[in-house]
Amino acid sequence: MKPLPVDSRVLSLATQITDSPEQDVPVLLLKLKDILTSAPSGSKESQKIKQSIYYYDLLQYCLLVLSQEYTRIPGSWATAAQIAEILSLCCVGLEVKEEPEEFYNKLLPSAIENLLFLGRRLQAQFIQAIKDEEKSEFLHCFKTVTDAICWLCGGHVQLTENVLQNEHFQQLLMNDDVETSAITMTVLQSVLRINSAVLLQLTEKALYRILDELVSKLSSTTNPVLGSTAVNLLLSVAECDPQLVTTLVTRYKGLQTLLSKQWTGKGFDRKLHQLLDLLCSENYKADKTQRLHQAACLIQAAWRGFQTRKRLKLLLKAVTILQRNFRAKRAQELQGFKKQKEDEGLKQQLQLQRQRAMRLFHERQLTLLEIVDAGQVDKHVREIEEKSALTIQRHWRAFRTRRNFHQQKQYLKQYKAAVLIQRAVLKFLARRRKASSFWKQPKALSDEHRLSLQEKVNDYIKRHPASEMSEEMSKKLHQQAQERLAQYLLKKKPGL
Repeated sequence: MKPLPVDSRVLSLATQITDSPEQDVPVLLLKLKDILTSAPSGSKESQKIKQSIYYYDLLQYCLLVLSQEYTRIPGSWATAAQIAEILSLCCVGLEVKEEPEEFYNKLLPSAIENLLFLGRRLQAQFIQAIKDEEKSEFLHCFKTVTDAICWLCGGHVQLTENVLQNEHFQQLLMNDDVETSAITMTVLQSVLRINSAVLLQLTEKALYRILDELVSKLSSTTNPVLGSTAVNLLLSVAECDPQLVTTLVTRYKGLQTLLSKQWTGKGFDRKLHQLLDLLCSENYKADKTQRLHQAACLIQAAWRGFQTRKRLKLLLKAVTILQRNFRAKRAQELQGFKKQKEDEGLKQQLQLQRQRAMRLFHERQLTLLEIVDAGQVDKHVREIEEKSALTIQRHWRAFRTRRNFHQQKQYLKQYKAAVLIQRAVLKFLARRRKASSFWKQPKALSDEHRLSLQEKVNDYIKRHPASEMSEEMSKKLHQQAQERLAQYLLKKKPGL
């Protein structure tokens, strides 16, 4: 696309601003207003001027100088208000085709931020001013800045959300000064007129802060201007979406009473009655919903009571079952403890019997030794030792036989498993052989078929004769084959 030619006045002003000191820049930027108003709004010439201003970064200069201190600058705060107006005039109707994200996502939100910050500073100057002339001058500057904000939002609708969620705008709205608050509420009304759906895009915190301030002004002031503006704003909010009406009714319980008692007969009854009608209809819905909610709570309470009583009845049975099980378990434990004591007593008795038997055996041995002759003592001792050895051997053989039997039992189980597997495999092979026995050998060729095949073979040999090979070539191939066979056998021999 061919770029538009640059306006010579904008180029000259940009050069002059670049070469001038910082305190003279705001005054020089005021010349942009004459340049902008020299062409009809919406014309190609106006578009060319705005693109030239944007191309030479004069919009960036306007943004930067808005945050300066204007007490020492010629024209003071009136200069700042005029620069704010110039900034809004330049941004509205400007079409940026190269890097539009820089303009729409950065420059425009920054412009709203700086304009609202300038409005807060002008509001503070207006409140601090003592003379009427100063107050009227600051109020006029404040009105100019708010008009610039409304004009900018009208040209770029997406900026309405930035305005309402901005901290500076909420502080402007929360101020107690009547005149500046009325102007700020007018800005809010213009924003809602431009984009009524913006309230649904706000965060819950920002929406509640705006609604809280509007209701607070209705309850804390008797000024009909503020009251009329606040009622119009609440009516716009209520007409925007039914969900917002529900929010007004549920969050501000006494709003309907406040409006009907304090603001009836103030000169804006038509708008007031429209708002009251919306709130009354929503109150009826809310009352109906509340009655349904109470009925649901009553049903739930009755059902929970029934469930609790039923659970208590089951609980009594459960307690009885638990006690019975506990007593049975305790009786079982006592019986086990008693049996353990009996087993221990039996072991002790057996041990005592063994000790008594050993004692009797030793006494009997001593008695026999006294009876037996001295020459027969060695023979008697050997007999006893042989009997003892035989007893030990008998027990050892019994133990070894039992151990071998357990091992053989495992081997026998494995043997039976192997036999079972072999039987299954043999059955499978037998079925396979039986199935293969059904295959029939092909019939022998007849003489006529054999002769036809022979003719086809001879015909193929005639059409594709084999290449003749000399005797020397045949011997050479034979020798190569023998060598390769020998190499293969030599390689295979070490692995045998």
